[in-house]
Amino acid sequence: MTESVLLNNRYQLQEMLGSGGMSVVYRAHDRMLERDVAIKILREAFSGDEDFRRRFHHEAKAAANLSHPNIVTIHDFGLDAGRLFIVMEFVPGDHLKNMIKKRGRFSIDDTLSLIGQACAGIGYAHRAALVHCDVKPHNMLITPDFRLKVVDFGIARAIATIHPEEKFDVVWGSPQYFSPEQAAGSPPSPASDVYAIGVIMYEMLTGELPFSASSPEELARLHRELPPPSPSQLNRNIPPALEQIIIKVLSKEPSARYRTADQLGRVLSSFSQHSSAVPILATPYSHDPVEENPTPKPIPPAPVPSYSRYSPPRAVPQAQAYKPTAGSAPPTAKDPLKVDWITVLLGLLALIAIGGLLPFYLWVMFLYR
Repeated sequence: MTESVLLNNRYQLQEMLGSGGMSVVYRAHDRMLERDVAIKILREAFSGDEDFRRRFHHEAKAAANLSHPNIVTIHDFGLDAGRLFIVMEFVPGDHLKNMIKKRGRFSIDDTLSLIGQACAGIGYAHRAALVHCDVKPHNMLITPDFRLKVVDFGIARAIATIHPEEKFDVVWGSPQYFSPEQAAGSPPSPASDVYAIGVIMYEMLTGELPFSASSPEELARLHRELPPPSPSQLNRNIPPALEQIIIKVLSKEPSARYRTADQLGRVLSSFSQHSSAVPILATPYSHDPVEENPTPKPIPPAPVPSYSRYSPPRAVPQAQAYKPTAGSAPPTAKDPLKVDWITVLLGLLALIAIGGLLPFYLWVMFLYR
């Protein structure tokens, strides 16, 4: 197609962005809304299949309901000149596979940042009962500000429409990234997407894929049967805790992995926070020299807690000095040796009263006897 082609009497095709075995992607201009879009046009071999048209229509509607900052938005879909097409948000930048080829390896921080964004987007789809089925770095676009957006949910299928006994004659996904159950022809699940994310994370940290083979059949066998090589053998900077997460994600059994991308994202976020707060100890394969008799370092004193809600007690006001006013006499101090005769007189009266009652008591007792 050339840029003179007007698709659906609305979208002006401008340049081809990429192609695959199933479709061709173009950059186009939406003449109605005056904006750039990306359009995926399926090849005629797929567009001519009536069953595939119905399935594509169903999956495109499900994908169009996804609204997340880490998922490419679906704007429109339809059929023009006998070919199915889907109109998507245009994302400037490059896809992750090209960045891996250019950089070789990613740092741990960059890997956790990008994979965390991928888990957020794919996890959102999992909560909407959708499985991507084709998670790979080619379907992850990276913007200039390092924002990741997952693309191509067009082949995602609602989990509710998949029966456990259903088998596929065609294996979904790319051979380098599909899960062991997909390699065996079983229906994919959210755990299948988690496995593919683990393969991408392995490739970003080591610069290599966990499995390589000359044929898709052999590659499928490796995914089903062999454990992946230890990531730390290819990159000694990978902490043991992160390596255990990768090994768990690449488990052969779906039940042994994290169930959804959301769960994997929470685990990676917790690891990232812990590793940034606590320094990673030296591992046996570290090249850093180890001191045989290290000098003990003094323990810093515990910080004094600050009480933001504490208020000091109010100061008790001191007694003010006496200031005489005009016309008033200054107070006179009491003499401690001066006798209080009123008190003495009252005491004597009480003693006489008690003493006078004693003879009266004796007289009453005498009469009674």
